[in-house]
Amino acid sequence: MTFSILTFDEKTGVFAAAAATGSLCVGGWVLRGDIETGLVASQGTAPSTFWRDDVLRAMYDGKSATDAVNAATAQDRGRGHRQLSALDRNGNNQGFTGTDSVAFADHIAEPGLIIAGNMLEGPEVLKAMHSTALKEAVSPGERMLATLRAAKASGGDSRGLLSAAMLVLAPDRPPLDLRVDHSEDPITALEQLWQRAHQSPYFDWLTEVPVLQDKQRFRA
Repeated sequence: MTFSILTFDEKTGVFAAAAATGSLCVGGWVLRGDIETGLVASQGTAPSTFWRDDVLRAMYDGKSATDAVNAATAQDRGRGHRQLSALDRNGNNQGFTGTDSVAFADHIAEPGLIIAGNMLEGPEVLKAMHSTALKEAVSPGERMLATLRAAKASGGDSRGLLSAAMLVLAPDRPPLDLRVDHSEDPITALEQLWQRAHQSPYFDWLTEVPVLQDKQRFRA
């Protein structure tokens, strides 16, 4: 039903994630993150929000992505119908794809990057996402948009797409949490929202609010 990407840039400390699906509200269902913790994507034919939130809490408490994902998925009797990706604050990752996931379903994991999908047209979707994610990009947000577009161009969700989301977490900027919950062309709508978020007056206001590097920042 869904394809997603989680990334971490060790040099800048920036986490970035994106997802799209043929159902509604992919941002609310799939993506969660915290600048001091990492990123999680929980998806599948019967996705567990408990997996997502439990893994994020475990990583905040210091567990690695591997330990957190393994603990969350080990005893769940519905695990075969679920998929989970996690990326911790050290850039380590862990993925899980249940054996009953609707084909095509799989994940690709390497340091600082994890890509996952289910109910895809085929393995070429994940391969296109992977190759695009490794290319140079002007910004993390533009890399996420390019990766989603590559997935769609390679077949994407076998049902088409209805929603898309992006989450960018940086030490020197507030969270950028963008969600298109329903659209006939959600990736284009997400790109338009991303562009709008980088224009005045919204973008100017972002310089006033607290960030990791200054948790008490304000402008009088």
